Amino acid sequence: MAVNGVCLTAVGTESGAFGADVMAETLRRSSIGPLEPGDSVNLELPLRAADRLGGHIVQGHVDGLGTVESLRDEGFARLIRITAPTDLLRYVVEKGSIAVDGVSLTVAEVGEGDFAVSLIPETLERTNLGAAAPGQGVNLEVDVLAKYVEKLLPGRVAVSA
Repeated sequence: MAVNGVCLTAVGTESGAFGADVMAETLRRSSIGPLEPGDSVNLELPLRAADRLGGHIVQGHVDGLGTVESLRDEGFARLIRITAPTDLLRYVVEKGSIAVDGVSLTVAEVGEGDFAVSLIPETLERTNLGAAAPGQGVNLEVDVLAKYVEKLLPGRVAVSA
């Protein structure tokens, strides 16, 4: 089960809830450590091998943390600008994919130290990104295919994210 984009293994269920073990690596790379009971989170079941792939490939392996820089309404959509570490921004391209708190999104713009995504009303209503605020930390998962391409290019050395 992915919780805000963090792939966790359910170790038990009770009364519509589940428990999971969370290791130190997960706490270092994600924003789930400070979560409190009752906090809103995005939940996503894993894709089964027989399911139709209708979007981006998202693994639930958080690469690092970003911070919501600003929000701006654009008609019915909302543009969210997020600052991100340089070592992750190398994999972020305009019209490419990125997962923010586990929500697979298309990159609308890329800046020097940030990127922006545009959210439609369905995403604003059905995910916790609808309540995002400046200064809020978010989990980021960059495109795994971009990381593999970089590693496989002759003469290139991949930098760990």
